Amino acid sequence: MLELAILGFLYDAPLHGYELRKRITALTGHVRPVAESTLYPAIKRLEAAGLLARTTQPGSVAAPRHVLTLTDEGRNELRRRLAEPVRRDITDENRWFTLLAFLGHLEDPSAQAAVLRQRLAFLEEPASFFYEGDRPLRAEEVADPFRRGILTIARATSQAEMAWLVATLDSLGGDSG
Repeated sequence: MLELAILGFLYDAPLHGYELRKRITALTGHVRPVAESTLYPAIKRLEAAGLLARTTQPGSVAAPRHVLTLTDEGRNELRRRLAEPVRRDITDENRWFTLLAFLGHLEDPSAQAAVLRQRLAFLEEPASFFYEGDRPLRAEEVADPFRRGILTIARATSQAEMAWLVATLDSLGGDSG
């Protein structure tokens, strides 16, 4: 998720590490804070893989700033990761939101639609957090008001997302299935 966010933000514009960290924190920090001890090793991995390039510019105060840019290989890797997400990128809400934040970088509407169809198929699978034996419980069947709240909120969120997915697939010319 972190590497995808790095590639995605650098696709938009070259950034120095501090600005990159601010943007990633704004996107994912409420769930997963981004520490320097996590960000900079990820940047170094991407740089070693030839996906990022680093240049040094004079600092506005004293220290020079390292500006990161995406290489052509980095652009291709971002597009590949967007077009071929792993299942966890589709099923984990936080990873999904990160992928969705950069899906516009896939220039082919049919490729975008293919990813959206994967998410729609996942949301259409019957699911529940609570079970009676092997049978998933519906919100109406749960006595605990807090657990009922989880199911009610999850259902409303899923329904809203499914409606958005169907409308977006229609606008992309991709059959929503």
